[in-house]
Amino acid sequence: MTTNPQTVIDAASVDAAITSRMSARAFLPKPVPRETIEHILQVASRAPSGTNTQPWRVYVLQGASRDELVAKVCAAHDAVRADPALKAQYQEEYDYYPQQWVSPYIDRRRENGWGLYGLLGIGKADKDRMHEQHQRNFRFFDAPVGLMFTIDRVMGRGSLVDYGMFLQNIMVAARGHGLHTCPQAAWNDYVSIIRPHIGASDQEMLVCGMSLGYADPDALVNTFHTPRVPVDSFTTWL
Repeated sequence: MTTNPQTVIDAASVDAAITSRMSARAFLPKPVPRETIEHILQVASRAPSGTNTQPWRVYVLQGASRDELVAKVCAAHDAVRADPALKAQYQEEYDYYPQQWVSPYIDRRRENGWGLYGLLGIGKADKDRMHEQHQRNFRFFDAPVGLMFTIDRVMGRGSLVDYGMFLQNIMVAARGHGLHTCPQAAWNDYVSIIRPHIGASDQEMLVCGMSLGYADPDALVNTFHTPRVPVDSFTTWL
């Protein structure tokens, strides 16, 4: 699928798809047709990649396969809480976050975390509710579709840049179909469970997971929208 470079694009619709994207954390049980998912992935595959390597590999989980993975990972998550020593069994394969946090990133992280928890009425001492809310990740926030993304270990770090553009394309294309998403690095700790479940080889590194579905418009958590710093704070004009 190609587009004539002379084709006029509706700028307002493109802007709306991008700016209406959010990390939805509550979904309706309404199923998403396979043909819609396939279309979104096909559109997203137009993402650029160095020398057209197209390093993405996608696993789509629905129905029983989704539910079985949810059960396995939630059980592991509960077990780690009961016995923190088990954490050593569940390690992410690459550093998604920095080893040492510094400003302004740690400040934004805290603002995000306590903004979300504050909205939900979860206090700093409420460990049970924190655990429960974090485990919502491993339930795909009740979305009917779970996506897992892997990359061949032979690829370099630049391919993760390519991958990010592919993931963004999925999230923006989903908006065109009235769908929402939530990209999730939380799954990465449980790759030892996920890889055999989805049938991925040891040569594949888990990049992240993603929830896909129709956002619940009545869920309080979906009123949480993260701020963005102004353009002048990250742009140098020369």
